[in-house]
Amino acid sequence: MSTKRDYYEVLEVTRTASTTEIKKAYKKLALRFHPDRNPDDSEATERFKEAAEAYDILSDDDKRRRYDQYGHAGVQGAGARSAGGFHDVSDIFEAFGDLFGGRSGGRRSGPQRGSDLKTSIVLDLIDAATGVEREIEVTRRTACEHCSGSGSEPGYDPEVCDYCGGHGQVVQSQGFFRLQTTCPACRGRGNVVRHKCKVCYGSGREEETVTRTVTIPAGIDTGQHLCLRGEGEVGPNGGPRGDLYIEIRVNEHPLFHREGPHLLCEIPISYSQAALGARITVPLIDGQDTLVIPAGTQPGQMFKLRGKGMPDPNGRPRGDMHIEIKVVVPKRLTDEHRELIEQLAEIEHVDVHPHQKSWFEKIKDLVTGAED
Repeated sequence: MSTKRDYYEVLEVTRTASTTEIKKAYKKLALRFHPDRNPDDSEATERFKEAAEAYDILSDDDKRRRYDQYGHAGVQGAGARSAGGFHDVSDIFEAFGDLFGGRSGGRRSGPQRGSDLKTSIVLDLIDAATGVEREIEVTRRTACEHCSGSGSEPGYDPEVCDYCGGHGQVVQSQGFFRLQTTCPACRGRGNVVRHKCKVCYGSGREEETVTRTVTIPAGIDTGQHLCLRGEGEVGPNGGPRGDLYIEIRVNEHPLFHREGPHLLCEIPISYSQAALGARITVPLIDGQDTLVIPAGTQPGQMFKLRGKGMPDPNGRPRGDMHIEIKVVVPKRLTDEHRELIEQLAEIEHVDVHPHQKSWFEKIKDLVTGAED
């Protein structure tokens, strides 16, 4: 019968613990029994190795499933580490060094994802409301054709970096603390190009300008982003491309003011329309509609046309159109208009300024001797 302790007991977690909880428990125990913190303590070292072995099994879904079903016997063939545990502390640092700030077992010289790119598109409100397709030009880095992205002149291969041993990282230890930094010799690539490509000078990449068509959904707003997957820069060492993010900016409209999915529009009407009521035509973002103005409408009064605002790019209900009434007072009046308003003032029992004669009327009265 195996004398190994139950892995869940070792990590002090329940059998239903999540992967995050298992990782957290392991880091806690690893720090507690770390050899740098417990020098010359063989028991602490064994506990450190035991916790690492338990984490190795329980952090892997397949190994954990077999362990839950068959116990220790179920993971005897799950790999060299789990078969007999970790025989040396350096094996643990090599396997899980990233958890302590140290190096991991994998080499940085493998394919890495490329950088993301950003650009922007400026729209007017009408295009933002209806949706539109736009072409954009993007300058990005791609794999050098001459060296196929290796950075080396054809006929020569990159060499493993002697300084970091191909890891791309170097680790400096000061007691319990381990500081990991990018290798200054290879700059994190893990290899060194001795015979640089004559076209890209060893970078493995060259610039290209491409044109892409972007479909902009109806209702998009300023500050929102679109993403074109795999349209960013090519990754080092043959890695996949990053993404291209497109920021949207929508210009102000001379008539409509936007507030999220809703639109606000100021509509001028006359005093008589406000007092007596009217049916007026109001503009919409995609046409026009009829609005009934009830008698006695006040300046600044708001009306709502439901579902007449901006569409939603995520499929939610369309916004509303808010109409604000502006009562327009004429600056120039005909004699007939003035007479009618003066009669209205008498009915309302309000004082108004008396009619002031024009300069020409005053000259005429002086010539004819008429009294002012």
